[in-house]
Amino acid sequence: MPNTIINESFTEDLVQSLDIDPANWSEEIKEGIKKIKRKNIDKPIIYIGAGTCGLGAGAGETLEKIEEYLAEKNIEVDIKEVGCIGFCVEEPLVDIQMPGRTRLSFSEITEDKVDDLLDSVFDGEVPEENLLGQFQDQDLRSYEGLPYLDEHAFFKDQTRMVLPNCGIIDPESLEEYIAYGGFRGLANILRTKTPEELCDMVEESGLRGRGGGGFPTGTKWKFALNTAASQKYFVCNADEGDPGAFMDRAVIEGDPYRLLEGLTISSYAIGAFKAYIYIRAEYPLAIERLEHAIGVLKDAGLLGDNILNSGYNLEIQIKKGAGAFVCGEETALIHSIEGKRGMPRPRPPYPATKGLFNKPTVINNVETLANLPGIARKGANWFNARGTEGSKGTKVFALSGDIKHTGLVEVEMGVKLRNIIFNIGGGISQNKKYKAAQMGGPSGGCIPEQHLDIEIDYKSLQEVGAMMGSGGLVVMDEDTCMVDVAKFFMDFIQRESCGKCIPCREGTRRMLDILKAITRGAKKEKTEKHEALQRFKGVMYLERLSEVIQDSALCGLGQTAPNPVLSTLRWFRDEYEKHIYERTCPAGVCKDLIKYTIDDDKCVGCTLCAKHCPTNAIKGKPKAPHYIVSEECVRCGQCVNVCRFDAISVK
Repeated sequence: MPNTIINESFTEDLVQSLDIDPANWSEEIKEGIKKIKRKNIDKPIIYIGAGTCGLGAGAGETLEKIEEYLAEKNIEVDIKEVGCIGFCVEEPLVDIQMPGRTRLSFSEITEDKVDDLLDSVFDGEVPEENLLGQFQDQDLRSYEGLPYLDEHAFFKDQTRMVLPNCGIIDPESLEEYIAYGGFRGLANILRTKTPEELCDMVEESGLRGRGGGGFPTGTKWKFALNTAASQKYFVCNADEGDPGAFMDRAVIEGDPYRLLEGLTISSYAIGAFKAYIYIRAEYPLAIERLEHAIGVLKDAGLLGDNILNSGYNLEIQIKKGAGAFVCGEETALIHSIEGKRGMPRPRPPYPATKGLFNKPTVINNVETLANLPGIARKGANWFNARGTEGSKGTKVFALSGDIKHTGLVEVEMGVKLRNIIFNIGGGISQNKKYKAAQMGGPSGGCIPEQHLDIEIDYKSLQEVGAMMGSGGLVVMDEDTCMVDVAKFFMDFIQRESCGKCIPCREGTRRMLDILKAITRGAKKEKTEKHEALQRFKGVMYLERLSEVIQDSALCGLGQTAPNPVLSTLRWFRDEYEKHIYERTCPAGVCKDLIKYTIDDDKCVGCTLCAKHCPTNAIKGKPKAPHYIVSEECVRCGQCVNVCRFDAISVK
């Protein structure tokens, strides 16, 4: 989407201005910046959230309807497609800014609501329905009596150091990114810092890797910097394979220049002249915006040869992955870029000394790199002033599951989990009871209710059997079966295992077999010749198997594979015991262990349930109470769905 406000010559002046102090900007630059930041617009602007989540909710149809409305009414308006602001549950989001006034944000604007919304706003009225709030802006006149967006429960407790531009700026406009402070960090680094000094600054900031174990970023860089080689590589891991994780995608779609600036700063720090972005092919919009941004930066002299006349050269190449979870592991990712099968290798040697094409290589994920423009621009103290002693800065989480406000949130390290779930997230959906939160994806663990007040940092999460991971945060309510959760993640790990090492390949398969056995009914045991004694003995091996896999698996993914099982065993052992000894599923999730019964007092003998039963397991005469033959019931739930008298219960 080309910028329609600023011409090409101004873009050149703006890039050149990165070499001088903003206080010395010319009047032309200052006025241009005001226009870019929309401080003095002469016609309305409509912004629409056009990230993947917005498009999935119908933003494309909403946009078409807006364009159709404007054409019919002959109203001249600028339309801006922006990324995701994070409030995914309220998509499609439409913002409207009238000349001289603050920007208004409206939620759930599907195509059928467009006419009424635009009629009201263009008539000078602000409809309260679907209004999220107005943006804070001291340079513009606010609407009296209307709430501010940053005071909304979803936003007010957030601290945005990675996501400040997402959903705000046009992600394809270099001018807008620069106007909001972009590339000033890179200019500062290239002008004033050697690679060694940059590594020291990042180490001092306390930034740790946001993609897994949380290794100190500056320290990792120094290993590669201090390794002599004719060529070095920097790799951005944007593969994002954890179930429930969508942070990297949203950052790239909403603010691609931030990632590219961070990647350029990082590459300079280790002396790399070529960098790769390894991104899953299932992210077409993110890839499209990256390709566009790389082309724009090359034309502007911010990428390629002699960046900002500093003598530093960098080429960035996009490598599409096939979505294999194992390629989140560094050495497997390296093999994939090299054109080989994505399989881990033993370490040492570590990638920082011998990585891609046997050259020193550093791999960081999207969120880690997105923190660097701010650190480079504002200094180490700006970053380490936030967070806890061992975990500095902020963390981005993808909130999903049984929660009212699903979306993308960024909070300061040290915030309590309770605050994220019940303040920002709005609490459990349908006002049910909280049961657990899965953090760290398949490599993480579940946090039970008694630890809701845990502070979010690397150390505290490890103490309760979870981990930070890339930032997936899946919330589960009282109707969740924790044995089933463990089975889900073990099935995922088993399918995604590369199969190279026996502990991971065979160990996780055996663990999955045990979990399947304890959620299987007695009827199936007889048909499958699986004796009850074997079933009881099998569960005793879960912890032992976990220890063996942790100690002997080849890569970090295999070593952490048992974590979901260990975590659920630790905090929800009583559920395992009920599955094993009583053959019941307290949550009513495991189909083989639940039982459908008909209440004689409520059943009127309408025969509707019997007519819809696919196995004729429901017996009884018309106008008389019916009953269910458990041995013939396949637990499909059709009877519950069709019963009009609430006579059928599940136990």
